[in-house]
Amino acid sequence: MFRYALFDLDGTLTDPGEGITKSIQYSFEWHGIPVSDRHELEVYIGPPLRDEFMTRLKVDEAKADSLVAKFRERYNDVGWQENELISGIPEALKTLRRAGFHLAVASSKPITVATLVLRHFDLEQYFDTICCSAPDGSHALKKDIVARALVELCVTEEEKPFAAMVGDRKHDIIGGKANGISTVGLLTGYGSREELACAGADFIAASPGDMVQWLLA
Repeated sequence: MFRYALFDLDGTLTDPGEGITKSIQYSFEWHGIPVSDRHELEVYIGPPLRDEFMTRLKVDEAKADSLVAKFRERYNDVGWQENELISGIPEALKTLRRAGFHLAVASSKPITVATLVLRHFDLEQYFDTICCSAPDGSHALKKDIVARALVELCVTEEEKPFAAMVGDRKHDIIGGKANGISTVGLLTGYGSREELACAGADFIAASPGDMVQWLLA
């Protein structure tokens, strides 16, 4: 049975879709980038925004930084409050804690906003540590965040077989595998079964309840 579980935030613990897509749309429109359908912006949910803007929009670092800054202008004000709690998450975390698990958040979201979201939904109580990017969004590489979370949970090399990373996008799976731990893809977020399977997820859960059963098996 596992003893340690690391969780992504966006799309795994909460659904940030409305707040993130509206804030990206706000940024794009300010920069003169047309948006025909806000839901098309869901592809940006999960990975570090700066990198995704550079990759998908083919913009340079300065333009990507400007896009991120305008995004944060709205998201840090009202966007984070548009999160919705994913059904079954509080019960899942409570069950794991009762079973003796040590839990961590391992998210690329800036620590300041992540903490606001976790406190808003009263989830902070379940975690031993919260590892995220810096307030300015730097240090956002998922494999590095997972590594830091493992250190803060005091997971030794010998104990890594008892640790798992849970997330809804390929970046979560890749970050977990890069650190030598098991990975769980959660389908309640924004990654497809195909995306998670191609990334090498050890288990793909249809719900938080399925995830808990696998971790406790």
